Amino acid sequence: MERIRSWACFGGRQEVWRHNSPTLGCAMEFAVYLPPQVAADNAARLPVLYYLSGLTCTWENVTAKAGAQRYAAEHGLILVTPDTSPRGLGLPGEDEAYDFGTGAGFYVDATEPPWAKHYRMYSYVTAELPALVNGHFPADPARSGIFGHSMGGHGALVCAFRNPQQYRSVSAFAPIVAPSQVPWGEKALGGYLGPDRAAWAAYDATQLAATTAWRRPVLVDQGAADEFLDKQLRPQLLQAACVSAGIPLTLRLQPGYDHSYYFIASFIGDHIAHHAAALKA
Repeated sequence: MERIRSWACFGGRQEVWRHNSPTLGCAMEFAVYLPPQVAADNAARLPVLYYLSGLTCTWENVTAKAGAQRYAAEHGLILVTPDTSPRGLGLPGEDEAYDFGTGAGFYVDATEPPWAKHYRMYSYVTAELPALVNGHFPADPARSGIFGHSMGGHGALVCAFRNPQQYRSVSAFAPIVAPSQVPWGEKALGGYLGPDRAAWAAYDATQLAATTAWRRPVLVDQGAADEFLDKQLRPQLLQAACVSAGIPLTLRLQPGYDHSYYFIASFIGDHIAHHAAALKA
Protein backbone atom coordinates (compact mmCIF):
# COMPACT_ATOMS: atom_id res chain seq x y z
CA MET A 1 0.00 0.00 0.00
CA GLU A 2 1.03 3.59 -0.58
CA ARG A 3 -0.03 6.53 1.57
CA ILE A 4 -0.84 9.34 -0.84
CA ARG A 5 -2.31 12.04 1.48
CA SER A 6 -2.16 12.88 5.16
CA TRP A 7 -3.54 15.70 7.32
CA ALA A 8 -3.55 16.46 11.05
CA CYS A 9 -7.16 16.31 12.26
CA PHE A 10 -8.63 16.52 15.79
CA GLY A 11 -5.39 15.32 17.32
CA GLY A 12 -5.09 12.37 14.94
CA ARG A 13 -4.38 11.84 11.24
CA GLN A 14 -6.68 11.73 8.25
CA GLU A 15 -4.91 9.65 5.64
CA VAL A 16 -5.63 8.33 2.13
CA TRP A 17 -4.07 5.11 0.86
CA ARG A 18 -3.80 3.53 -2.58
CA HIS A 19 -3.34 -0.16 -3.33
CA ASN A 20 -3.77 -2.66 -6.14
CA SER A 21 -6.89 -4.73 -5.55
CA PRO A 22 -6.88 -8.35 -6.75
CA THR A 23 -10.60 -8.53 -5.95
CA LEU A 24 -11.49 -5.66 -8.28
CA GLY A 25 -8.60 -5.87 -10.71
CA CYS A 26 -7.61 -2.22 -10.47
CA ALA A 27 -5.99 0.37 -8.23
CA MET A 28 -8.20 1.53 -5.36
CA GLU A 29 -8.07 4.32 -2.82
CA PHE A 30 -9.55 4.45 0.66
CA ALA A 31 -9.44 6.92 3.52
CA VAL A 32 -8.59 6.05 7.10
CA TYR A 33 -8.84 8.30 10.15
CA LEU A 34 -6.44 7.37 12.93
CA PRO A 35 -7.60 8.98 16.19
CA PRO A 36 -5.16 10.48 18.73
CA GLN A 37 -5.33 7.28 20.79
CA VAL A 38 -3.14 5.61 18.13
CA ALA A 39 -0.20 7.91 18.90
CA ALA A 40 -0.88 7.81 22.63
CA ASP A 41 -0.52 4.02 22.83
CA ASN A 42 1.25 2.30 19.95
CA ALA A 43 0.38 -1.13 21.34
CA ALA A 44 -3.38 -0.55 21.58
CA ARG A 45 -5.77 -2.21 19.13
CA LEU A 46 -8.73 0.10 18.55
CA PRO A 47 -12.27 -0.54 17.33
CA VAL A 48 -12.73 0.09 13.61
CA LEU A 49 -15.77 1.57 11.91
CA TYR A 50 -16.38 1.27 8.15
CA TYR A 51 -18.44 3.89 6.30
CA LEU A 52 -19.93 3.08 2.88
CA SER A 53 -20.78 6.06 0.69
CA GLY A 54 -23.65 6.58 -1.71
CA LEU A 55 -24.06 6.99 -5.47
CA THR A 56 -21.41 9.14 -7.24
CA CYS A 57 -19.28 9.45 -4.09
CA THR A 58 -15.65 8.60 -3.35
CA TRP A 59 -13.86 8.38 0.00
CA GLU A 60 -13.67 12.17 -0.01
CA ASN A 61 -17.33 13.11 0.51
CA VAL A 62 -17.74 11.91 4.06
CA THR A 63 -14.21 12.75 5.16
CA ALA A 64 -14.59 16.38 4.03
CA LYS A 65 -18.26 17.06 4.74
CA ALA A 66 -19.57 15.03 7.68
CA GLY A 67 -17.35 16.09 10.58
CA ALA A 68 -17.01 12.47 11.61
CA GLN A 69 -13.39 12.77 12.74
CA ARG A 70 -14.35 14.85 15.77
CA TYR A 71 -16.50 12.02 17.10
CA ALA A 72 -14.10 9.25 16.08
CA ALA A 73 -11.40 11.05 18.06
CA GLU A 74 -13.70 11.46 21.05
CA HIS A 75 -14.57 7.76 21.13
CA GLY A 76 -11.22 6.38 20.00
CA LEU A 77 -12.41 4.70 16.79
CA ILE A 78 -10.51 4.11 13.56
CA LEU A 79 -12.75 5.26 10.68
CA VAL A 80 -12.31 3.65 7.25
CA THR A 81 -14.00 4.89 4.07
CA PRO A 82 -13.59 2.95 0.81
CA ASP A 83 -14.54 4.07 -2.69
CA THR A 84 -17.92 3.13 -4.15
CA SER A 85 -16.78 1.14 -7.20
CA PRO A 86 -13.80 0.12 -9.31
CA ARG A 87 -12.59 2.95 -11.54
CA GLY A 88 -10.99 3.45 -14.93
CA LEU A 89 -11.62 -0.01 -16.32
CA GLY A 90 -12.97 1.16 -19.68
CA LEU A 91 -15.94 -1.21 -19.63
CA PRO A 92 -18.70 -0.42 -22.14
CA GLY A 93 -21.40 1.67 -20.47
CA GLU A 94 -19.37 2.16 -17.31
CA ASP A 95 -19.61 5.96 -17.36
CA GLU A 96 -22.97 6.56 -19.04
CA ALA A 97 -25.14 7.01 -15.93
CA TYR A 98 -24.71 8.20 -12.35
CA ASP A 99 -26.60 5.20 -10.92
CA PHE A 100 -24.80 2.33 -12.65
CA GLY A 101 -21.12 1.63 -13.27
CA THR A 102 -18.50 4.04 -11.99
CA GLY A 103 -19.42 5.34 -8.53
CA ALA A 104 -22.34 2.93 -8.30
CA GLY A 105 -20.99 -0.51 -7.41
CA PHE A 106 -23.95 -1.11 -5.07
CA TYR A 107 -21.80 -3.32 -2.81
CA VAL A 108 -22.65 -6.50 -4.70
CA ASP A 109 -20.53 -9.18 -6.37
CA ALA A 110 -21.64 -8.97 -9.98
CA THR A 111 -22.32 -12.17 -11.90
CA GLU A 112 -23.18 -10.71 -15.31
CA PRO A 113 -20.59 -9.88 -17.98
CA PRO A 114 -18.73 -7.59 -18.32
CA TRP A 115 -19.19 -6.59 -14.68
CA ALA A 116 -18.47 -9.92 -12.98
CA LYS A 117 -14.69 -9.72 -13.30
CA HIS A 118 -14.32 -6.35 -11.56
CA TYR A 119 -17.53 -5.19 -9.88
CA ARG A 120 -17.13 -7.22 -6.67
CA MET A 121 -17.55 -4.53 -4.03
CA TYR A 122 -19.22 -6.89 -1.54
CA SER A 123 -16.11 -9.09 -1.38
CA TYR A 124 -13.87 -6.04 -1.37
CA VAL A 125 -15.66 -4.44 1.60
CA THR A 126 -16.14 -7.60 3.66
CA ALA A 127 -12.85 -9.42 2.95
CA GLU A 128 -10.04 -7.64 1.11
CA LEU A 129 -10.34 -4.22 2.75
CA PRO A 130 -10.60 -5.51 6.36
CA ALA A 131 -7.55 -7.71 5.77
CA LEU A 132 -5.59 -4.65 4.63
CA VAL A 133 -6.83 -2.50 7.51
CA ASN A 134 -6.18 -5.14 10.16
CA GLY A 135 -2.72 -5.82 8.73
CA HIS A 136 -1.52 -2.22 8.39
CA PHE A 137 -3.26 -0.30 11.18
CA PRO A 138 -3.86 -0.93 14.91
CA ALA A 139 -7.42 -2.12 14.32
CA ASP A 140 -9.10 -4.78 16.43
CA PRO A 141 -10.93 -7.10 13.99
CA ALA A 142 -13.10 -8.42 16.81
CA ARG A 143 -14.56 -4.92 17.24
CA SER A 144 -15.76 -3.84 13.80
CA GLY A 145 -18.84 -1.84 12.91
CA ILE A 146 -20.31 -0.65 9.62
CA PHE A 147 -22.58 2.20 8.49
CA GLY A 148 -23.33 4.20 5.38
CA HIS A 149 -25.56 6.53 3.40
CA SER A 150 -28.17 5.75 0.72
CA MET A 151 -26.53 3.10 -1.53
CA GLY A 152 -23.96 2.77 1.25
CA GLY A 153 -26.67 2.38 3.86
CA HIS A 154 -27.98 -0.50 1.77
CA GLY A 155 -24.46 -1.93 1.67
CA ALA A 156 -23.95 -1.59 5.41
CA LEU A 157 -27.20 -3.36 6.26
CA VAL A 158 -26.47 -6.17 3.79
CA CYS A 159 -22.91 -6.65 5.08
CA ALA A 160 -24.07 -6.78 8.70
CA PHE A 161 -27.08 -9.02 8.11
CA ARG A 162 -25.00 -11.46 6.05
CA ASN A 163 -22.01 -11.39 8.43
CA PRO A 164 -23.26 -11.04 12.01
CA GLN A 165 -20.10 -12.75 13.25
CA GLN A 166 -17.90 -10.08 11.62
CA TYR A 167 -19.65 -6.86 12.67
CA ARG A 168 -20.79 -5.85 16.15
CA SER A 169 -22.74 -2.72 15.13
CA VAL A 170 -24.61 -1.28 12.17
CA SER A 171 -26.45 1.93 11.28
CA ALA A 172 -27.53 3.81 8.17
CA PHE A 173 -28.53 7.22 6.85
CA ALA A 174 -31.39 7.16 4.34
CA PRO A 175 -30.62 3.61 3.17
CA ILE A 176 -32.02 1.92 0.08
CA VAL A 177 -33.59 -0.78 2.22
CA ALA A 178 -35.40 -2.77 -0.47
CA PRO A 179 -33.44 -2.50 -3.73
CA SER A 180 -35.54 -5.27 -5.27
CA GLN A 181 -38.57 -2.95 -5.08
CA VAL A 182 -37.23 0.47 -6.14
CA PRO A 183 -35.89 1.88 -9.44
CA TRP A 184 -32.29 2.44 -8.31
CA GLY A 185 -32.03 -1.10 -7.05
CA GLU A 186 -33.86 -2.74 -9.92
CA LYS A 187 -31.49 -1.11 -12.39
CA ALA A 188 -28.35 -2.01 -10.42
CA LEU A 189 -29.28 -5.53 -9.37
CA GLY A 190 -30.64 -6.37 -12.81
CA GLY A 191 -27.51 -5.11 -14.49
CA TYR A 192 -25.00 -6.69 -12.13
CA LEU A 193 -26.84 -9.91 -11.22
CA GLY A 194 -29.12 -10.57 -14.18
CA PRO A 195 -32.91 -10.84 -14.49
CA ASP A 196 -33.46 -13.64 -11.95
CA ARG A 197 -34.88 -11.78 -8.99
CA ALA A 198 -34.22 -14.73 -6.69
CA ALA A 199 -30.52 -13.87 -6.94
CA TRP A 200 -31.25 -10.33 -5.79
CA ALA A 201 -32.42 -11.47 -2.35
CA ALA A 202 -28.82 -11.82 -1.13
CA TYR A 203 -28.45 -8.04 -1.45
CA ASP A 204 -31.84 -6.89 -0.16
CA ALA A 205 -31.92 -6.00 3.55
CA THR A 206 -35.68 -6.43 3.83
CA GLN A 207 -35.41 -9.99 2.54
CA LEU A 208 -32.27 -10.80 4.52
CA ALA A 209 -34.03 -9.74 7.73
CA ALA A 210 -36.11 -12.93 7.63
CA THR A 211 -33.07 -15.23 7.69
CA THR A 212 -30.25 -13.32 9.37
CA ALA A 213 -29.00 -14.16 12.86
CA TRP A 214 -28.44 -10.44 13.49
CA ARG A 215 -30.18 -9.36 16.69
CA ARG A 216 -28.14 -6.35 17.77
CA PRO A 217 -29.61 -2.83 17.71
CA VAL A 218 -29.93 -1.15 14.30
CA LEU A 219 -30.10 2.65 14.01
CA VAL A 220 -31.54 4.30 10.88
CA ASP A 221 -32.01 8.03 10.37
CA GLN A 222 -34.16 9.23 7.48
CA GLY A 223 -34.88 12.81 6.45
CA ALA A 224 -38.60 13.48 6.20
CA ALA A 225 -37.96 16.02 3.41
CA ASP A 226 -35.76 13.64 1.43
CA GLU A 227 -36.68 13.91 -2.24
CA PHE A 228 -36.05 10.17 -2.70
CA LEU A 229 -38.03 9.01 0.32
CA ASP A 230 -41.17 7.57 -1.25
CA LYS A 231 -39.79 6.33 -4.58
CA GLN A 232 -36.31 5.00 -3.80
CA LEU A 233 -35.88 4.55 -0.02
CA ARG A 234 -39.14 3.37 1.60
CA PRO A 235 -37.80 2.78 5.13
CA GLN A 236 -41.17 1.47 6.29
CA LEU A 237 -40.37 -1.75 4.43
CA LEU A 238 -37.30 -2.33 6.60
CA GLN A 239 -39.29 -1.45 9.70
CA ALA A 240 -41.92 -4.07 8.90
CA ALA A 241 -39.26 -6.69 8.10
CA CYS A 242 -37.39 -6.05 11.34
CA VAL A 243 -40.56 -6.19 13.43
CA SER A 244 -41.46 -9.52 11.83
CA ALA A 245 -37.95 -10.92 12.39
CA GLY A 246 -37.45 -9.58 15.91
CA ILE A 247 -34.54 -7.30 14.97
CA PRO A 248 -34.33 -4.23 17.27
CA LEU A 249 -34.56 -1.31 14.84
CA THR A 250 -34.69 2.36 15.81
CA LEU A 251 -36.00 4.28 12.79
CA ARG A 252 -35.92 8.06 13.26
CA LEU A 253 -37.76 10.23 10.74
CA GLN A 254 -36.10 13.64 10.98
CA PRO A 255 -38.42 16.55 10.07
CA GLY A 256 -37.06 19.04 7.54
CA TYR A 257 -33.95 17.09 6.57
CA ASP A 258 -33.17 15.99 3.01
CA HIS A 259 -30.71 13.52 1.44
CA SER A 260 -27.62 15.73 1.67
CA TYR A 261 -24.48 15.74 3.80
CA TYR A 262 -26.07 18.54 5.87
CA PHE A 263 -28.40 15.80 7.08
CA ILE A 264 -25.54 13.36 7.70
CA ALA A 265 -23.43 15.95 9.52
CA SER A 266 -26.37 16.74 11.79
CA PHE A 267 -26.68 13.19 13.13
CA ILE A 268 -23.33 11.51 12.58
CA GLY A 269 -22.38 12.13 16.20
CA ASP A 270 -25.34 10.01 17.27
CA HIS A 271 -24.33 7.24 14.89
CA ILE A 272 -20.72 7.12 16.00
CA ALA A 273 -21.88 7.06 19.64
CA HIS A 274 -24.20 4.17 18.72
CA HIS A 275 -21.26 2.23 17.30
CA ALA A 276 -18.90 3.16 20.13
CA ALA A 277 -21.33 1.82 22.72
CA ALA A 278 -21.35 -1.56 20.96
CA LEU A 279 -17.69 -1.71 19.98
CA LYS A 280 -16.28 -0.68 23.34
CA ALA A 281 -18.65 -2.72 25.50
